[in-house]
Amino acid sequence: MMSVLCIGEALIDMICTDKGSTLSAGENFLKKPGGAPTNVAAAIAALGGEVYLSAKVGNDPFGKQLQEVMNSFGVNTQHLHLDDHHFTTFAFVSLMLDGERDFVFNRGADAHLSMEDIKSIDLEQQQIIHFGSATAFLDGQLKEAYYHLLKEAKASGKLISFDPNYRHLLFADKQDSFIQQSMIFLQQADFAKLSDEEAMLITRTPTLAKATERLLEICRGVFAITLGKEGTLLGMKGKTWNISSIPIKPTDTTGAGDAFVGAVLYQLDQLQVKDLVQLSLDEWTKIILNANKAGARTCEYMGAMEAFRHLSSAIFTN
Repeated sequence: MMSVLCIGEALIDMICTDKGSTLSAGENFLKKPGGAPTNVAAAIAALGGEVYLSAKVGNDPFGKQLQEVMNSFGVNTQHLHLDDHHFTTFAFVSLMLDGERDFVFNRGADAHLSMEDIKSIDLEQQQIIHFGSATAFLDGQLKEAYYHLLKEAKASGKLISFDPNYRHLLFADKQDSFIQQSMIFLQQADFAKLSDEEAMLITRTPTLAKATERLLEICRGVFAITLGKEGTLLGMKGKTWNISSIPIKPTDTTGAGDAFVGAVLYQLDQLQVKDLVQLSLDEWTKIILNANKAGARTCEYMGAMEAFRHLSSAIFTN
């Protein structure tokens, strides 16, 4: 069986558990392994897929924890590099009572995944390359490696998956750069997943309907816009369809989008198709229905990695 490769950031989320406290006032923090492509890799492995993670963490207790957690899911970590010179990246987050987030990003090793580091990747073993941008569109060696791998993957005929993962607190003053880079990947991707907010931001349109029209022009492949409890909007071949989700009582939405992406890529890898637009609407409907289930089920648990421990392909038949 072929496999999926996820490239991007692996980091530690430090979540303040003191309700409504600023980071300076908060005293209690919950340590959680994270990073969007790392979450996607864990979800694919939890579903039973073959997946590799290409990222860089510090050769420190936190980087080693990330490696151990990925190994526990069954993710192949031979391309997860431990850096002796840079500390593992941290994101400190506190949710304020007004809904705003107090956020500090302490970037470390993830920025230093280099082209030299990814030279050992054997693309012959991979069918799908997933780019989950988050920090990869910030300046650094990771950005160079990211674009290099995109070029190599396209030349090798691999399926390209892309999730922009916009984070306002990271790109508030770099929004134009984020949009321009997202456009490049959307035009190259065979499959792209966006939230409704990302769709409107990247297409610079005021409504989801306008954003969808623009994405149908931009994307040569298939795209999905996740709409939470409203389901998912699927776009391809100049048309769109809305595919429903399942009702749940959400506990935590963290990682739901990554579980959705992981479920799509897991199913595509099983099919081993070369051209995603050749799949029928019925086939895509089944794929998205299953991915909606994975995203919804993730919301029933606290924290992405905890939720993924309850993921399996058995949910697709329920």
